[in-house]
Amino acid sequence: MSGARPVTAREVGRPRARVDGPLKVTGHALYAVEHGSDEGVTDPLTAWLVGAPVARGRVVRIDATEALAGDGVVAVLDHTGAHRLESVDDGELAILQDDRIHYRGQVVAVVLAETSEAAREAARLVHVHVDAEPHEADLDAADLYAPEQVNAGHETDWDDGDVAAGSTGAAVVVEHEYRTPFEHNSPMEPHAASAHWDGETLTLWDSTQAVHGVAKTLAPMLGLDVERVRVRAPYVGGGFGSKGLPHSPEMAVALAAMAAPGRWVRLAVTRQQMFALTGYRTETRSRVRLAAEPDGRLLAVEHHAVSQSSRVKEFAEQTASIARMMYAAPARSTTHRIAALDVAVPSWMRAPGEMPGAFAQEVAMDELAVACGVDPVDLRVRNEPATDPETGKPWNDRRLVECLEQGAARFGWSGRAAEPRTVVDGDWLVGTGVAAATYPTLWMPGNAARIESRAGGRYAVSIGAVDIGTGARTVLGQIAADALEVDVDAIVLAIGDTSLPAATVAGGSAGTGSWGTAIVQTAQQFRADHGTDPVPGLHTQTTTEAYPDMEGHALHSFGAVFAEVRVDRWTGEVRCSRLHGTYSVGRVVNPTTARSQLYGGLLMGLSGALHEDGVRDPRFGHVVTQDLASYHVAAHADVPPDLDVAWLEESDELATPYGGRGIGEIGIVGTAAAIANAAWHATGVRVRALPVTADRFV
Repeated sequence: MSGARPVTAREVGRPRARVDGPLKVTGHALYAVEHGSDEGVTDPLTAWLVGAPVARGRVVRIDATEALAGDGVVAVLDHTGAHRLESVDDGELAILQDDRIHYRGQVVAVVLAETSEAAREAARLVHVHVDAEPHEADLDAADLYAPEQVNAGHETDWDDGDVAAGSTGAAVVVEHEYRTPFEHNSPMEPHAASAHWDGETLTLWDSTQAVHGVAKTLAPMLGLDVERVRVRAPYVGGGFGSKGLPHSPEMAVALAAMAAPGRWVRLAVTRQQMFALTGYRTETRSRVRLAAEPDGRLLAVEHHAVSQSSRVKEFAEQTASIARMMYAAPARSTTHRIAALDVAVPSWMRAPGEMPGAFAQEVAMDELAVACGVDPVDLRVRNEPATDPETGKPWNDRRLVECLEQGAARFGWSGRAAEPRTVVDGDWLVGTGVAAATYPTLWMPGNAARIESRAGGRYAVSIGAVDIGTGARTVLGQIAADALEVDVDAIVLAIGDTSLPAATVAGGSAGTGSWGTAIVQTAQQFRADHGTDPVPGLHTQTTTEAYPDMEGHALHSFGAVFAEVRVDRWTGEVRCSRLHGTYSVGRVVNPTTARSQLYGGLLMGLSGALHEDGVRDPRFGHVVTQDLASYHVAAHADVPPDLDVAWLEESDELATPYGGRGIGEIGIVGTAAAIANAAWHATGVRVRALPVTADRFV
């Protein structure tokens, strides 16, 4: 079915506490490896992964003699005995199928034991004999190529206008390289799953962002009809994109369950293993060139991005895509080049492409403001495009200028010192910075919802969406209540199960919009079929194939991030003391959960700006920073004492029938740039590579 009518907001826009909050804080919400106990399972097996000790080569022999001698050890699977897959086209998931080693840490064996202690000890005693081969694991030394396309279907290269002519006639040119390091998703709940194979059906309790996506990916590889793979994910402890696609641990636990039919098998990836097996943001190199008039009006924009992929499976970060649409300029050129290395497969991490791309672009814009002697806020306002530079389409409702102006007023931007290193507070140099943010309004067709009338005026609403901790369970109930014109207490919502109607991934800031539209459409069809006072037991199910005006308009959200940074003049210690974001994201469904999401985005951006620095030793292909001690993620002590978010009052029925747009990712976009720009204003030292650390200033 194609479409839905806008709905009147009664619940949408109302702050509501998370409906799953009490279960979570009391420990009654069961996560992936806790399941089975609720179904009477008393003897689950534990799976433990054994990784390849080299970055490239082949397994000569796996000696599991010592491991199998341990008490409680049931089996050790390797490529000589694991279930044969029907397809091995997905190089990341095709594990235990041959002797090839494609990256260090690749799953080469799986231990099954009666307890986690026995499994872990047995994994230590598995001896992997390998024939190592020369490998490549250094982006700076590798050959580059142009992929057919980059993530999310963006064109690899894109040109508009005569960049050379624009640059030649420019009075001011800023050209530098900007770098971001490896960044690793670090959700509180590690990647984990419990699996059961009864000879006919594979059941997975999975920590995933897409139950239907897991089933559709694993089933054909395992030689099963998709109906024979049931995936459930009622509660997920965060993902940030890393759980949006299946990774090798999910295949490992499925193969383990098929090797032990009738037994539940539990697998929790260790924190160390997550740095190799569950995706990460690739490091990026961005060469940005901005050519402008003396007043800062852009004449040409160039953004040439380099990143790294894996030889076994391609993933190309769309780093330069943001430069195609953010600011007005008569000419622009963007390219992407990647290196295929013998390393683990990179994947989605909150705002893939936009996060590293905005760092490069927004720091370059700050440098242009300095070169032109223009206030950084005014510079962005002067380069506001009337239509989307990439497509030529009119905007849905581009309100970046209002975000900049209202954010500046809220932050107290006026009166900011024009020169760096001007404001001193004791031993601290104090500076402020700004950056713009954007994220596309993505929308996914193929979502289905089912609504059934129940006694007492209640309605059962079912959709296979997953709440990864964002509050989806709460806001979908609010959207359903408005669509059916009932109180939210009348909605009985079921999610997170492939037995429910199909739903797309909780990712790309597209979940609520795509699922919510399906629910609204189904509710409207239900009313058309059964009226406003139905008897219990009536139902309607629809599948949404269209709604947003993607053809007539360029749909995006926008925001402005302001930061205050303090740098110790003697030690170089960097502290972000204030961090504000003002956003245009359509109608906010639930202010309580929305504020949490935007806070989370800002803090994840701060973490990337000041702390996160993944390091791989190219000699061995080994991630050195493979724990939360050496890879520091912002903790409570790192949170600014003044953290603030606001949004514009608006409603965008071009995007969704309830007027909202996605908010999960825009909070991280531009945040690192605002902090880096503030550090320059404090010290006069320009940092063009993340993270911004003390050694840059002493």
